[in-house]
Amino acid sequence: MAISELKLPEAVQLHELADARALAATLAHEVAERLRAAIAAKGQACVVLSGGRSPVPFLEKLAGEPLDWAKITVSLADERWVPVEHADSNAGLLARHLLKGAAAKARFVGLYQQAGNLDAAAASADQALAELPPIDVLVLGMGDDGHTASLFPGSPHLAEGLDPENTRRCLPMLAPSVPRQRLSMTRSLLASAAFIALAVQGPGKLATLRAALAGKDLSEMPIRAFLHDPLSIYWCP
Repeated sequence: MAISELKLPEAVQLHELADARALAATLAHEVAERLRAAIAAKGQACVVLSGGRSPVPFLEKLAGEPLDWAKITVSLADERWVPVEHADSNAGLLARHLLKGAAAKARFVGLYQQAGNLDAAAASADQALAELPPIDVLVLGMGDDGHTASLFPGSPHLAEGLDPENTRRCLPMLAPSVPRQRLSMTRSLLASAAFIALAVQGPGKLATLRAALAGKDLSEMPIRAFLHDPLSIYWCP
């Protein structure tokens, strides 16, 4: 099944790219354009990004965009509860692939907090995120199980994390894979973004997207919480 055959909600726009390189370049350009517009309109901009391996080419492209980085705040949709120096740290990923050169002037608001346990770390992250400006751009990813950010099916606090009325900004989450302990922005904070993009690559993720569109149970596939909001999907084979 081709992605063009998917029955997408009216609020969802689809951008079909030839390959991963084209997706990274197109998405980076779109994100940069929206950040420039936000800076022009209000003097600052805020972008929330996702970690993992797939976004690396996009992050590298975005780092090279001519932006007034000193006026941009960067944060993460989720984080692994590991020190920044750890190989699995999303903050470390951004440091290596985005926050370098001119982009190093950006202000970074991370989720990782040193604490006695995950709950305490999430509470500290929640307070840190109180200083996050309104989100202009959010870039989400999607796992094969239908999770997004670290809103995983079966995780404790998932219902709270998916509650659109929840006032928490960050919650502790448990992933099925190592490292299991995660910190995630809540749906209520993520959905407040002015522009939301979802990057999807390959036939496996296309099958996941098709399954997500076919059902309504958010706890089964949390990505469903975002599929009926205004959303731009960037996909390549």
